[in-house]
Amino acid sequence: MPQVKDLKIKIFADGADIKSMIEAYKGSVVKGFTTNPSLMNKNGITDYEAFAHDVLKNIPDRPISFEVFSDEFNDMERQARIIASWGKNVNVKIPITNTKQESSVPLIKKLSVDGLSLNITAILTVEQVKAVKEVLNPNTYNIVSVFAGRIADTGRDPKPCMIESAKILKPLSKTDLLWASSREVLNIFEAEEAGCQIITVTYEILKKLAGVGKDLTELSLDTVKMFYNDASKSGFKIVGTEKQRV
Repeated sequence: MPQVKDLKIKIFADGADIKSMIEAYKGSVVKGFTTNPSLMNKNGITDYEAFAHDVLKNIPDRPISFEVFSDEFNDMERQARIIASWGKNVNVKIPITNTKQESSVPLIKKLSVDGLSLNITAILTVEQVKAVKEVLNPNTYNIVSVFAGRIADTGRDPKPCMIESAKILKPLSKTDLLWASSREVLNIFEAEEAGCQIITVTYEILKKLAGVGKDLTELSLDTVKMFYNDASKSGFKIVGTEKQRV
C-alpha cells in the first residue's frame, strides 16, 4: 500500500491564500510553495509586493516561487531582480516564452549567470527543457517546472516527457524537476517514479492525502454511506404513478 511517509519527492503547495499557506507551513508534509499572478487574482490580491512580503514574513525558511508578469524582457529582468531581493528562499519564476512566443532563454541565461535562483515555468515540451538546461547556472538552486497536468489535458501521457526531462536535467545536481499542474493524488506517486524532485499540488489535493493507502472495500462503504446520507438530507422521494406502485 502506498504511504505518504515513504515518498522522497518534495511536495510544494500551489496557491495564493495566505491562511492556507501558513497552515501548510506549520505541518511537515509541505516542503515549499509556489504561486502565480493568476492564483493571486483568483484570491482577490491587488497588491503583489505586499502579499509577497506577508508570505515571506510568515514563511521565512522554505522555498517560495514568485513570478514576473511583464511581457517585455527588459522589464521582466527588472521585476526578476526585485523579486530575488525579497529573500534567500525566493525562486523567481520566469515563463519559458512571453505572449509573443519569443524565447526567454537569453534572459534566463543572463539572470542565472548572475546567480539568481530561478523557477522556469510554463514548460510543456522536452525541447524547452533541453534549451533551459543549456543556460542554467549549475552552481545555483533552480527549478524547472514542466506542466504535466496540462500535457495530460491534451490526451497525452505526460510520464514519458517527465522521464526524459529528468534524464536531461540529471547533470545539474542543484536543479530540481517539478511536476506542475497536478490533477490528483496519484500524480504524486507518478512524479516520483518519473524522477521528479518536486510536485506542486493544490490545497484540495493536500486534503486528500489522508486517504492514501486506505482500504478500497472500506472506501466503497464510505461512498455508499455518502450517497445515502446526501439523499436522506435532500428529502428525495420516488412516488411513481399508481400503476407503478402496484
